[in-house]
Amino acid sequence: MAYTLIATGDIAPDRDVYDESFSASAEVLKNADITFGQLETSFAHSGIRAPQARHAVLARPEGAQALARAGFNCISMAGNHVLDWGNSAMGETREHLESTGIQVVGAGNDINTARRPVSYRLGDGTTVAILAYSSILPQNYWADERRPGCAPMRAFTIYEQIEHDQPGTPPRIHTYPHREDLAAMQADIAQAKQNHDLVFVSQHWGIHFVRAVIADYQRDVARASIEAGADAILGGHAHILKGCELIQNKPVFYSLCNFAVDLRMDPAHAASKSFNEIRALAEEWEPDFNSLYNFPKASRLSLAAKFEIAGGKVVKQGYLPIYIGSDAVPHFLPAESPRFQQVVNYMTEVTQEANLNARYICRDNFVEVIA
Repeated sequence: MAYTLIATGDIAPDRDVYDESFSASAEVLKNADITFGQLETSFAHSGIRAPQARHAVLARPEGAQALARAGFNCISMAGNHVLDWGNSAMGETREHLESTGIQVVGAGNDINTARRPVSYRLGDGTTVAILAYSSILPQNYWADERRPGCAPMRAFTIYEQIEHDQPGTPPRIHTYPHREDLAAMQADIAQAKQNHDLVFVSQHWGIHFVRAVIADYQRDVARASIEAGADAILGGHAHILKGCELIQNKPVFYSLCNFAVDLRMDPAHAASKSFNEIRALAEEWEPDFNSLYNFPKASRLSLAAKFEIAGGKVVKQGYLPIYIGSDAVPHFLPAESPRFQQVVNYMTEVTQEANLNARYICRDNFVEVIA
């Protein structure tokens, strides 16, 4: 008998009835033994918005119960919204999630808590650990010995002028991991691997909205994670799908895109300088003031990573294609749907464009990832 782990992309409900966000997906999520998601909001009664928060929506506490009813039993809070509403709202969010039986990973009252894995024991005795980190970090959103926040996997950027005699020409961009964060992450993974059969690592990272491109630091972090003992990397943040590669036959999902994210827009927001600077990154992005899902056209194509586990090993790995309409409700797609093949085709294209090695084999409603 095989057991199942499903990992979704970003979650940030902002509607009157939170359960509506999962009306088309809960049946699939509940059937998994471990269902993981990345939270991009706070579930709190109140909070003080951080001045560095770029887009912040304070969700109601009952959002935690909605996630539990939908089937989630593991949530990462390691991301660039973890402290949007301050320390107390972060702590309250964690309390609400844990009160439903959901395990929380990647954030806490100090760095030791933020770096601590969550653990699961499956019916055949297989033990699974999940860790979570974020590279997308507003100032002071990361935890330290005496400060709440999330587990950091910071990265640095440098700009190399290519034509030194041509002022104003585009530079070459280099990124590389924060050395201490990388070493700490590898130590966490190695320790978790000593105590568990399988280790899954969530990374909130990457270049949002830009098609296909993988930053150099992501490849470094992915390799270091696998070398330390990770069995899969679950990427979030980019809000569009990115390609996948296999390192030592361990899959790196560079971006799972969105799952249940509500994003309204009004004419003032659509006309703002900040929005249009970000909008320029995407291939096609037309605001719709009647939509709950104001993301680029490519963001309608999404997926959930799926792993079949037995005897302490991953025996099958791949993904379930998803389509998200203007109501922001994710729908798992049947193989006969034209949108199913659209997701597979998009993944094939961006994987090849990024020079990654994964290939995709459709097996009923499941797409297996192979080298």
